[in-house]
Amino acid sequence: METLSERDRDRQEERLRRLTAAVPYFLLAASTLLSLASDDLHGSRLLETLGLVSLTAVLMWAMTGLNPEWTSRQGPMTVFVAVLIVMIALLSTRGVWFAGFFGFAGYVYSWQFLRGGWRFVGVAATAAVTVAAYMGGPPALTPASVLLYLGFVASIVLLVAVFSHLGEFTAERSDERRRMVERLRTTLRENEGLQAQLLLQAREAGVHDERERMAREIHDTLAQGFVGIITQLQAAERAELEETRASRGTVRGDGIGGTGEGDRAEWRLRVANATRLARENLAEARRSVHALGPAPLETTPLPDALSDLIVEWSRMSGVHSGFTLTGPARPLHAEVETTLLRAVQESLSNVARHAEAARVGVTLSYADDLVLLDVRDDGVGFDPAAVGTLRGGIEDTTGGFGLTSVRQRVGRLAGTVRIESEPGHGTALSIAVPAVPRETPVE
Repeated sequence: METLSERDRDRQEERLRRLTAAVPYFLLAASTLLSLASDDLHGSRLLETLGLVSLTAVLMWAMTGLNPEWTSRQGPMTVFVAVLIVMIALLSTRGVWFAGFFGFAGYVYSWQFLRGGWRFVGVAATAAVTVAAYMGGPPALTPASVLLYLGFVASIVLLVAVFSHLGEFTAERSDERRRMVERLRTTLRENEGLQAQLLLQAREAGVHDERERMAREIHDTLAQGFVGIITQLQAAERAELEETRASRGTVRGDGIGGTGEGDRAEWRLRVANATRLARENLAEARRSVHALGPAPLETTPLPDALSDLIVEWSRMSGVHSGFTLTGPARPLHAEVETTLLRAVQESLSNVARHAEAARVGVTLSYADDLVLLDVRDDGVGFDPAAVGTLRGGIEDTTGGFGLTSVRQRVGRLAGTVRIESEPGHGTALSIAVPAVPRETPVE
């Protein structure tokens, strides 16, 4: 969209173009008035002069005003300039004012409408007739008169050429600056469009990354927490059912022993566990929304956090589990420790749901430039080539987010994930990630 200054500039250029086009008519009118005022023009000579003036004005209007497209055609313009020079010569015989004022139109039109060397021919011819008019006629055939005449003509041609070239150079520079401004404006518009497109893509990429992050966090925290809550409530429900059956047996005296105190204690334990899991899950949900790290890693080193996690999981699931640490433990980047903790949580959750395992072992190994994590169980196992058709082991084969979340997290750290399993022989998950120190940010 053009600015106000640009529109004003265009209007000024249009007014200047029209004024320039009107200058020859103004010079013709001024020459006519001065000639009528100072020369003795009467009778037929006056009519002839006015007729030549009118014919000259009509000629200029017909060639430049009425048919402006002819100005780009060399043939018609050559004829026009030649006829105009003849008219200047005829008018100059009627009054010297035509040579002094209107002769300027011959220089302008010759340089404007002719090309190449013909420009100098037109300017020289115009100078020849105007200088002759100033001198009162053709020069006398003497060396001094001829040299004086030719000197005047050459001087006029030189001055016209110099100033005309200077005007063309200035116009070309102005056009070049205008084109440069237009290119710059076009580039700015393109850059604005590109910037808007990049911002949109960045925004979409940010939304996509945030959705993936939330999906991982929901799966690694909320989903697993809900599974634990459901498991505890189901166990509480079974304990309540057993207590009810025991109570009925006691009332009937049918020999079904027990007062149900053990079942009632288990029921209270399961409900308490479900309540605690719900509170922890709510806290993790809030941390996920604020993009915070896992709560266990805030004040506890990774090995201790994994050990506490495994002990708590074993207590709640009833599966015997063990944790082994090899190598000197050292603080790692928060993203590395979060990835390893979430991987263990995911693995234990899948073991509890599908593996039917009696024992689980977790090993964390610190090497020079790698951290290795191994989770093994003695459960039913599965065929890795048929994931999605079998159930069992660490792999989540139920169509959920499952191991995909672990692979994505490990992949962001340039790590590797390997699964080994066989039906009836348990499952092993091995993860290797770079041992990025806590001081070094992860790109």
